[in-house]
Amino acid sequence: MGKNILITGGTGTIGISVSELLANRGHRVRILSRSVHDKAGSYDYFTWNPAIGNIEDAALKNVDVIIHLAGESIAGKKWTKSRKKLLTDSRVNTAKFIKDVISGMDEKPAAFISASGTGYYGYDTGAIVVKEDSRFGDDFLATLVKKWEAAADTFEELGMRVVKFRTGLVLSKYGGALEVMARPVKIGIGSPLGRGNQVISWIHADDLAAMYGYAVENTALKGVYNAVSPEPVMNTDFMKTIAKVLKKPFFMPKVPSFVLKLMLGEMASLVTGGNCVSSEKIRDDGFEFNFNHLEEALENLLLS
Repeated sequence: MGKNILITGGTGTIGISVSELLANRGHRVRILSRSVHDKAGSYDYFTWNPAIGNIEDAALKNVDVIIHLAGESIAGKKWTKSRKKLLTDSRVNTAKFIKDVISGMDEKPAAFISASGTGYYGYDTGAIVVKEDSRFGDDFLATLVKKWEAAADTFEELGMRVVKFRTGLVLSKYGGALEVMARPVKIGIGSPLGRGNQVISWIHADDLAAMYGYAVENTALKGVYNAVSPEPVMNTDFMKTIAKVLKKPFFMPKVPSFVLKLMLGEMASLVTGGNCVSSEKIRDDGFEFNFNHLEEALENLLLS
């Protein structure tokens, strides 16, 4: 029997894939949107504005599961002081607002499933394999993720099951990082970024969506999980594989880290650093990936 699922951030890159998968599995999807102009497809849309404490009353009525994907794009703009606050507030304060609303309800959802990030481990942990119980980093992104997860954990106080997915680089046909990274390769000027040996822990958007579906349907699943494929790769190999799939040359020199820092500021850590993240825990709990290897994932996304 399908469940009533409310998704924040449902119109984003990840949200589109998650909504589509859940609807195809027979669940009834509701999407919280800041604008009525976002309405499209076969979902029920409800408006909200957490900044002013506003949400449509019917949005949370009879909801079984909340999936929290809301948050300003980490890679959208340079990390100024005001941008950092927005990145944090758009994740943490939105979760707090939802909890405040639910606290006053007689019938509460059974589960709160939240996005999180592999940035939890720090911007660059080298070749060390990090798992869910590894320590968190001390940079901005790690601090943001720690606050993000702490906000999700408070839903346990309401008797709700909480699941958090620390997500790596999401490869999607709906835009995002892959579109940006493939662009120079398509015009024949692909190259490694930074030193080139930093590790990219990635996941195909379909596998990530399936992971959310797994968490919705498998009520034994709770706690934190790394949402990455079983095959992390170095930046140079990642870019070379894009070139191989697109049948494009790959001979340009590395883009130096200092150039990336001049262009992107502190946000350059997203590409100059890396984490070798393990997905062993979610696999041990029964989840099966459709895209285990980078080349097959890129063929599916770039050639279909």
